Amino acid sequence: MNELKFKTNINCTGCLSKVTPVLEAERDIDNWEVDLKSEDRILTVATTNLNAEQVKTVVEKVGFTADPIK
Repeated sequence: MNELKFKTNINCTGCLSKVTPVLEAERDIDNWEVDLKSEDRILTVATTNLNAEQVKTVVEKVGFTADPIK
């Protein structure tokens, strides 16, 4: 399983409520969380089948940014 990290603009519980259904519906995402306390609002995604670009596309569908952290 890969753990991918992204800098996002998901910055509040309202944002989380918009992105949650989309991330939960993605069957190739095993687990995810957003650290709202971090200045960079780090999204951590555990997946076995998706790469960083694919996760970024999923997040962007809801109108948020997800810049991969290397």
